[in-house]
Amino acid sequence: MELSPMEVLFMFLGGLGIFLYGIKSMGDGLQAAAGDRLREILNRMTTNPFLGILAGILITALIQSSSGTTAITIGLVSAGFMTLRQAIGVIMGANIGTTITAFVIGLDIGAYSLPILAFGVILLFFFKTPKINNYGRIIFGFGALFYGLELMGDGVRPLADLQGFSDLMLMLSENPLLGFAVGTVLTVIVQSSSATIAILQNFYMNDLVDLTAAIPILLGDNVGTTITAVLAALVGTIAARRAAAVHVVFNLFGAIIFMLILPFFTMFVGYLETALDLNGRMTIAFAHGSYNLANTLIHLPLIGFLAWVVTKLVPGKDYAEDYQPVHLDKSLMKQSPSIALQGTQKEIQNLGQLTLSMLEDARDFTQENDAKIEKRIREKAGVVDGLNESIRKYLQELSKYDISNEDAIRQTTLLEINRMLYKVSEQIVEFTDLNIKKYNKNIYLSESAQKGLNDFIKHVGKSFRKAVNAIDIYNPQDVEMILDMTQKSTNIENKLRKQHVKRMNKGICSTDGGHLYVDLISTLERIGYNTRNITELNLGDDGSDTEQEEEQIVFDQ
Repeated sequence: MELSPMEVLFMFLGGLGIFLYGIKSMGDGLQAAAGDRLREILNRMTTNPFLGILAGILITALIQSSSGTTAITIGLVSAGFMTLRQAIGVIMGANIGTTITAFVIGLDIGAYSLPILAFGVILLFFFKTPKINNYGRIIFGFGALFYGLELMGDGVRPLADLQGFSDLMLMLSENPLLGFAVGTVLTVIVQSSSATIAILQNFYMNDLVDLTAAIPILLGDNVGTTITAVLAALVGTIAARRAAAVHVVFNLFGAIIFMLILPFFTMFVGYLETALDLNGRMTIAFAHGSYNLANTLIHLPLIGFLAWVVTKLVPGKDYAEDYQPVHLDKSLMKQSPSIALQGTQKEIQNLGQLTLSMLEDARDFTQENDAKIEKRIREKAGVVDGLNESIRKYLQELSKYDISNEDAIRQTTLLEINRMLYKVSEQIVEFTDLNIKKYNKNIYLSESAQKGLNDFIKHVGKSFRKAVNAIDIYNPQDVEMILDMTQKSTNIENKLRKQHVKRMNKGICSTDGGHLYVDLISTLERIGYNTRNITELNLGDDGSDTEQEEEQIVFDQ
């Protein structure tokens, strides 16, 4: 039966849509079945490049998306859970892992796609157990993948009779750069290299394109897939942008190398096709797998060089790298828990310094609406989140080992200080958001209100700096003076509130400005309150005997 051009287009697009939905359903089911183990795999299997590559392969096989693996990796790098060098190994592995989909497609079991779909639907709709439902999603996605492929294949088959299409394919065969560009652009549009490789497999299976044209398109597909990582990193940290840059550089360098040796690589793939008696889809799968495996082996010794290149391409201060936990040595837990605890204190001191720098940035942001300062605050907040989580998990694991009663108390104290520092970082972000609201809505604060706010944040900054510098559960210093300063934070906030009420009664402050001002000073007071908590924890008591400070407030103490 001859198909009309409209039927060909609808069958192809419908098949592509079902294929993409099948990939997503299968990936979602696998990811749900794996649960939180995905991040655990990445956290644990990145101690060296080889393990990182294995982790990338495994995660990509589970979620059926190299872009998804790269996006997860970028998130872990942003949060400080993973270094740039560790991320490079995972990204390399993701490129190998994504070829698994092409090999699955090469099995050519489309004749069984509808029964597979039906079985998946039974598991989805006739069972209430989440685990069985997840398996149903995986099987349904698997069937949809092959059914979509069959529709695409039926849709593109009539194109062989079109002279214009034959001329286009001949042009691609004669101009590899054009084929490379077509593959890149198509993957950028579809946002899935698995889909564009599947299209290429169907074209080659139906003799619509020869191997000379197919290989450059395949190389372009691998470059086009990097767009997802780039988009994921646009609003991320410098570390995230560098991880995305690694993905681009790795795939681009590999494509350039293979474009230079294109005749030899095409001959190699042709040899595999003949020697192994491969069908058309499996031939493209072997080409895809061979390219990504070879590209990884080429770049594996160059991980340090890749890191250097992207550091030059994306300059700037990488807080995630600077504040990587270096004192959380797991081997010390069993050998010497006491020394492990001391190392944890050093990391908490680093966390305190990072949080202090956030507060100093927030103080600068109150003076100047600078987008760079705001971005710096948010980048540091992400690193605080990651470092806080690493310290928390380390201290909790340390409790499993034999530690003295004194160290058990110190461990609990460090856990609480770690939590308080994280709370302060959240309050700094909240304070920054309030200032953004002030700038965006052009909310006016009176001169006296702004001066009081500036003096208050200076005072809170000084007390917090002293508290951070004094963090030492073994030998606390200057604790009473810091407690005195933090008590004054509460007094200052009360005084500023009273002054604010007087200004409101006189009509000096607007309603919007008044509400915002109260929120700003309340947030600073909470930072001061947590500063006091940190100091009291450092002292080892609840601070209940400290006398209330009733004297005249002095901002510049």
